[in-house]
Amino acid sequence: MMGKGAIRVANAPVSWGALEFEGFNQKPLTYDVVLDEIVETGYAGTELGDWGFMPTDPEVLRDELSRRGLALLGAFVPVRLRDPETLAAGIEHALRVARLLAAVVPDGDRRLGPFIVVADDNATDPDRTLHAGRISPEMALPDEEWAGYSGRAEAVARAVREATGLHSVFHPHSAGWVETPAETDRFLAETDPEILGIVFDTGHYLFGAGDEGPSVVEALDRWGDRIWYIHFKDNDRDLARRSREEGWDYFQALRAGIFSELGRGGVDFQAVVRWLNDHGYDGWVVVEQDVLPGMGTPKESARRNREFLASLGL
Repeated sequence: MMGKGAIRVANAPVSWGALEFEGFNQKPLTYDVVLDEIVETGYAGTELGDWGFMPTDPEVLRDELSRRGLALLGAFVPVRLRDPETLAAGIEHALRVARLLAAVVPDGDRRLGPFIVVADDNATDPDRTLHAGRISPEMALPDEEWAGYSGRAEAVARAVREATGLHSVFHPHSAGWVETPAETDRFLAETDPEILGIVFDTGHYLFGAGDEGPSVVEALDRWGDRIWYIHFKDNDRDLARRSREEGWDYFQALRAGIFSELGRGGVDFQAVVRWLNDHGYDGWVVVEQDVLPGMGTPKESARRNREFLASLGL
């Protein structure tokens, strides 16, 4: 994570309700509107969004990005990692996405991206979806499944590296099988630090850690060597407590606005920015305010989020 450059700030289609979840394929806005609004609200980069949201022809996508002055930083690739039968299809999907990213961004320091963001096929297991934000130790993967689960994530990353040279990061995420600090510890212990890092998502981390878990900065201290990429997301602590007390599932929490605008939740972004600067982080931070399709005021929220980060020196 060490380097010399300044931290750069991006946003992502998920902040406009373009989600990768099964059953939420409707997109309230087209990609060109989302890219225009990312630029208009002060961001310098974007992620790809789910496959097909943006053009999949490299020349077309490169033109759309370059004429707006936007960098392409990564793409979220869900894989049902608990199921060995889906690994081949997961690798195939990851390679298709990775080849597009590598063609659009052919040169540069691959340590800085673009990244394949390997994720579980989140919100497909009913129990994990129901208990997001309040996962107890007995809900974890059985001990005998960890090696296979982690090995499949690593296999995706190895295939991507060998075929394209791109690096991969795993995304601990609400409603997936790696959500809590303990689950992230176990996952990192099971995987090769040369092959697979993590994207540290501040909002998902805080929701999964809960009020009693280590702080965001404590997590940065613990996992710093494996954090190759950062998502800035906030988490409304009052709504998180309500979700636990009232037994909401993950989508109920999303509909309620569990991921608030930056600075309005429980993440101490001032401390996070200080940590990143102190540790020489010179990559991108990607603002993500996950909303369901049609929810909220994405452009206005993106502008306020950018102004908040500017107030912290970013």
